[in-house]
Amino acid sequence: MDTENPSAPPRAQSRPAGKNHPREGGLRHDNARHTERFTVIGNHLAQHAELSLTARGLALYLQSLPVGAPVDIKTLAGRFPEGRTRIAAALRELETHGYLRRTRERIPGGRVVTRTVSCNRPGHRDHAPAPPKKPRHPPRKRLLPAVPQPGCPAPELLRIATEVVTTLRRHDPRLLLSATETEHLAPGVAAWLEREATPSAVLHALTTHLPTEPLNRPAALLAHRLTTHLPPLPPYRPPSPPPEVRHRPQTCDTCDRVFRAPGPGLCRDCRHDAAGVPST
Repeated sequence: MDTENPSAPPRAQSRPAGKNHPREGGLRHDNARHTERFTVIGNHLAQHAELSLTARGLALYLQSLPVGAPVDIKTLAGRFPEGRTRIAAALRELETHGYLRRTRERIPGGRVVTRTVSCNRPGHRDHAPAPPKKPRHPPRKRLLPAVPQPGCPAPELLRIATEVVTTLRRHDPRLLLSATETEHLAPGVAAWLEREATPSAVLHALTTHLPTEPLNRPAALLAHRLTTHLPPLPPYRPPSPPPEVRHRPQTCDTCDRVFRAPGPGLCRDCRHDAAGVPST
């Protein structure tokens, strides 16, 4: 029983030092360059340490098929002798190791179909370089809401209105406005002043009952208040007649009659006589 098996091959000899020739019984390749009808498969699949030969062969077959080819278990079982059970197990292996993705989707008409995606290199989507981002344009600045305009924008009226706007930050630090925002709001305040609102009344209307949270656009809030709370026009008041002028008493140069006039001269009757107009 301890005699050596005469049919066993002799023990492989160690390679002589300095020799680079291949072993006598190792694999050799007789390759021809493919120019059509071929599929490129990575060694990570062909030499996978955990996939069965059935799974690797099935992955190779799936990679060789055109887009849209049927790859359900029934079709594959009709193509290969392994049977449905082994093919189903091989498909699950490929899913586990990322070589296959299967999802069920509802298509128009209500029918549910299985979408199958064969991946020739699992994980390449995770490591692929991100596409270059398109240059982002700066966000367009939103315009402030319109404000009421005074009927007569006198320089002095606009000056007072500007002072009212710049005073707002003393009442609430959140109402610190830029020069552009102040210039935009000043005519709205001038419209209030023109309607007989006092500067203190405008300040009260703009600074009371403000939101407690931070103000993202304080100028827009102020423009809204200037518009929605604009006081009505004052009632019409007809112009009062000018006061009667009382001249100093004067003595007529002709008849010594006393009359009122801006300065010395003739009374009314003497003026008529001098002009040839009969007295009434």
